[in-house]
Amino acid sequence: MSARPESSTGLFARLGFDDTRRARTFASSPVLADLVDTEDDGTGLLRAIAHTADPDLALTAVVRLLEAAARPTTGSNPGLDPRTELPALRAVLARHSDERDRLLAVLGASAALGDHLARHPVHWREAAHPRRLDAGARVADLVAAVSPAARGACSGADALRIGYRAQLLGIAALDLVAVDPLAVFASTAEALADLAGAALEAALAVAAEDHPEDAARCRLAVIAMGKCGSRELNYISDVDVIFVAEPATGGHGSGDGATSPDAAECTEAEAMASATRLATAMMKVCSAHTGEGSLWEVDAALRPEGKQGPLVRTVASHAAYYTRWAKTWEFQALLKARVAAGDAEVGQAYLDVVSPMVWDVASRDHFVEDVQAMRLRVEAHVPRGEADREIKLGVGGLRDIEFSAQLLQLVHGRSDASLRVPRTIDALEALVAGGYVAREDAARLAEAYRWLRSLEHRIQVYKMRRTHLMPTSEADLRRVGRSLGMRTDPAASAVARRDEETREVRRIHESLFYRPLLAAVAKLSSDEASLSPDAARDRLAALGYRDPKGALRHLEALTAGPSRTAAIQRTLLPVMLGWFADEADPDMGLLAFRQVSESLGRTPWYLKMLRDEGRAADRLAHVLARSRYTAELLEHAPESVRMLGEATGLHPREREAIVRTMRSAVSRKDDAESAMNAARVVRREELFRIALADLVGELTLDQVGVGLTDLAEALLEVALEVAVEKVAAERGAPVPADLALVGMGRLGGREMGYGSDADLVVVHRPHEGADPGEVTAAVNAVVQEMRRATRASGPDPALEIDVDLRPEGKNGPLSRTVDNYATYYARWSDAWEHQALLRARPVAGDVSLGEEFVAMADRVRYSADALAGSALRDIRRLKARMEAERLPRGADPKTHLKLGRGGLSDVEWTIQLVQLRHAHAVPGLRTTSTLPALAAATEAALVEEGDAAALAEAWRLASSIRNATVLWRSRGTDSVPANARDAEAVHRILGGPPGSGVQLTERYLRAARRARSVTERLFYGRE
Repeated sequence: MSARPESSTGLFARLGFDDTRRARTFASSPVLADLVDTEDDGTGLLRAIAHTADPDLALTAVVRLLEAAARPTTGSNPGLDPRTELPALRAVLARHSDERDRLLAVLGASAALGDHLARHPVHWREAAHPRRLDAGARVADLVAAVSPAARGACSGADALRIGYRAQLLGIAALDLVAVDPLAVFASTAEALADLAGAALEAALAVAAEDHPEDAARCRLAVIAMGKCGSRELNYISDVDVIFVAEPATGGHGSGDGATSPDAAECTEAEAMASATRLATAMMKVCSAHTGEGSLWEVDAALRPEGKQGPLVRTVASHAAYYTRWAKTWEFQALLKARVAAGDAEVGQAYLDVVSPMVWDVASRDHFVEDVQAMRLRVEAHVPRGEADREIKLGVGGLRDIEFSAQLLQLVHGRSDASLRVPRTIDALEALVAGGYVAREDAARLAEAYRWLRSLEHRIQVYKMRRTHLMPTSEADLRRVGRSLGMRTDPAASAVARRDEETREVRRIHESLFYRPLLAAVAKLSSDEASLSPDAARDRLAALGYRDPKGALRHLEALTAGPSRTAAIQRTLLPVMLGWFADEADPDMGLLAFRQVSESLGRTPWYLKMLRDEGRAADRLAHVLARSRYTAELLEHAPESVRMLGEATGLHPREREAIVRTMRSAVSRKDDAESAMNAARVVRREELFRIALADLVGELTLDQVGVGLTDLAEALLEVALEVAVEKVAAERGAPVPADLALVGMGRLGGREMGYGSDADLVVVHRPHEGADPGEVTAAVNAVVQEMRRATRASGPDPALEIDVDLRPEGKNGPLSRTVDNYATYYARWSDAWEHQALLRARPVAGDVSLGEEFVAMADRVRYSADALAGSALRDIRRLKARMEAERLPRGADPKTHLKLGRGGLSDVEWTIQLVQLRHAHAVPGLRTTSTLPALAAATEAALVEEGDAAALAEAWRLASSIRNATVLWRSRGTDSVPANARDAEAVHRILGGPPGSGVQLTERYLRAARRARSVTERLFYGRE
C-alpha cells in the first residue's frame, strides 16, 4: 500500500476504532482513493463504517473486498470477472444508502462472510441487494447452482458452498441492519432453516449425480428435526435429520427423477443399501472440508437406536420401532419433524405414521421419570467451567424455555390439537390461547427467547462457528453488544442484559407448570391462566403426582382465601410443586407440607423463613417428597423445621450437648414415664436434624453413623439414669451397684444406621457389703426398665436394646461383674464371642467401670492366642452356617445386604479375622470401627489396596442402601429393594438420577461380587 500523508489518529479514535494506527493505515489504501478522506470524510464512508458492530473489522473487510474486486478471478466460475462489478461497488460505497448500510453491517459483524466476499467479490450484491426468497425459490436456486451446466469446472460440493453463502449473505444483511433484532428474529431463523433445507436438497442432487444407480433404486426422504425442522435455525448448527426410504416404484427413484429398468426388480434390502449409500454421500457433501470450507455436520443421531441403528429405514420399520421401543425424548424430538428434502411423498407417509404417536407419549409408562432424566441430563452435559457462559444449556438458557414449552405440549396436546405446532414462539402463544400458561409468563419467555436467540446469532455469525458460549473478551463483547443496538458501554450492557434474561427465564421456568394449577383451585387474577379440572389433573399426573385429585385438594386448602398466609403460599407453591415433582413421591411431599403448614401457618417465622431464607423451601420440599421417615418425624414436631433457617441447623450435635439437653428436659418432669418421653422428644428432633442433613447431602455415611451413634448413646445415658432412679424409688433404697453399658455391633463401632438396634452388654460393680441377690434383682430391674422405656411407643422411633450378645445369650444373666466376664471368657467362651468383643466400647454409665471392662476385653480380643486351637475353624464354620441357615426364608443370597454373599457380614467378618490374627502386634487394628480397621490393615500390608477398596465399596453401599430404605419407607429391610418404585426412591436418595432405580440391583451385585471374591480368599482361605 502506498501511504498518504499521515493525519492525526484523533478522528479514528473519536469514531470508535480500537486500533487507530492500523485503521489509519488501511484507510490510506489506494483502493479507497476518492472514497475515504481522513480530513473531512466527505463520502461519509468512515462514519458509516464506524457505525458497524466492529469498525476495525469492517474497514479491513472493505479494503480486502475492493482489492479482490480489482483482480481477475482465479478460482471457480472463471467466466465471472469481478472487475466488471468494481464501478458499481465503489458507487454504492461512495454515498449513503440502505445498500451501503447492509453491506457494511455484514462486514462489521462477520469475519467469516468478509472472507467469503474476499474470495467471491461478485457476491457483494447479495448483501447490498438481498433477495427475500421463499423456501421453494431457495431450493431452486441452490439445485440449479450445483447442476453440471451451471457450475462448470467447480465441483458440486464447492458449488453448493458458494451458492449457500451467497444466499446467507442476504439473510445476514437483513438481520444485521435491523433496528430491532428481535423483530426480525423469526424471519431470520425461518430463512436459515429454509436455506439449510435447500442445501440438503442440493446435496442430495449432487449425491445422486455421483451414485445414479443407487438413486434409481430407492425413494429417499430427508426429515429435518430440531431447529431446522421447526424452521427456527441458527446461523451455524448441526442439522439434525432422519432418513426414511422405500424401494423405487414405477422406475422412479431419488434425485432428478431418473428411471431405471431394474428398479421394479429391486428388493427392499437392496433399496435400503442403496438409500444408505446415497444418504451417506449426501451427508459427506455437506460436511466435508473442501477448498470452499464446509457447511455443517448433518447429524442423524436422532434416528431409531441412535448411531447404533441403521442409517436408513422404511416407513414400516420406523413405525415398528416407535410403537415398541422409542423413549420419551425420541417422541419429544418428533415434535419438530418435517420433510426437508428428497421424496416428499415418502416423507409425508413417515410423518403420517409417527406424528400421532407423539401425542400419546404422556400416557406411556415412565414418562415422568424420563422427563426428569432429560432435564438433568441436559444440565449434567454442561462443562462446569462453561455453565455460567452457556446461552443454550445453562441455567435460564434457551433449553429451559424450549423444554418448558415442549413438555406442556406433550402433556396437553393429547386433547388439544391447537398445541401441535413446531416452533417455540408459536407453542408459547398456543399455550396462552388454551389457558395452559399465564399470558404474562409466556410473553416474558417469548421476549427472552427472541433476545437470547438473537444474541446467539450475533456470536455465531462472527466466525460462522457452532458455539453457544457468551464471549469473555472485551472486544468480542463490544462487537456483540453493538450488533444488538447497544451503544452505551456495549460490552457491559450485553452481559447485564443476558444476566437479566436468564434470571427471568429461570424464575418463570421453575413455576411455569404449576402457577396455573393454583388458578384452578383458587380465585386469582383474570390475567392468570386457569386450567380446567381435567387439564390440571393431566398436568399433575404427567409430572409425577399419583393422586392428582388429592393434590388439587391440598392446593386448595393451602391457597384459598384472602389471608396473608394464603398469599404467601401462592407465591411459594408454584416453585415448591416442581421440587416435590423432582422426587419419587411428590404426593407425600405435598401432603406433609400441608400438614406442617397447617400446624405452623400462623407462626410468624415459618412462612417468612421459607420465603426469605435462601434454600430453606427448596430443601424442605425435596426432603418431604423423598423421605417418609422424615415426614413422620416432622408431623409430630413441625416446629423442627426451623432448623432449616439456622446457621448450624444441619450440623449434628455432639453427644455431651445432647445429654445436657435431655437431662434438662428430664429434670422438669415428676415421673419416669414423662421424663423418658421428654428425652425422646429431644431424640426425635435430633433424628430429624441428622436425616435432614443426610438427605440434602450435608453428611457423609461416616458422619451419619457417628451422629446416630452419639444420639443413641445420649438416650442410653439418660435412660439408664432415669431407670436407676425409678428402680430406687420402687425399692425404697438406692440401687446397690454401679452400672456401665458396653456397646457392641454397630453401636460399639460408631456405625449405627437409622434402623439399627442398640446391641449392649451390661456390666455392674456391686457396692461394698451389698447382698448379691439384691444386686442381681436391682440391676436386672434397671436393665428391663431401660429396655421397656426406649422401645415403648413414644414421640420418636423406638430404640430396641438387644442384649443377646452377652455370655450364654438369652440363657445368661443380664449383667455380670468384670471378674465374672473375665472368668467366662477365659474358661467357657467360644471363638465367635472373642470376635464379638472386637466391637465392644463403653457407651454409657459409670466411666471407670467401663474402662475396667475394656481392659479385660483387650486381653481377650487382642491376645496373640486369639485364634489358637480350633478357633479359626470354628469361626469359619459358624460363618458358613449363618449363610446357610440364618438367611430369611425366600431371601435372595445375592441381594441380602447383611448375610448375603458380599454383604455386610462378609466384609465385617473378613476384617475382624485380620484383627484377631494381627491386632496383638499392630496397634492400628485395635479399633471397634470397620473401615478404620480396614485402613489400618491396608497400611500394615495385611490387605492389598485393591481388596480393601472392594470390601469398603460393598460395605458402604450396603450400609447406604439400608439407611436410604429406612428414610424412604420409614421401616428397614436387609435386602436390595425388589419393587421398582422402592428401588427408584432408594437410588435417588443415594444420588442416582431420575429413572436410574433399575440400576440399583446391578450396582450392588457388582460391588458384592468383588467383595465376596476377597472374602473367599482372605476369610475362607480359598484361592
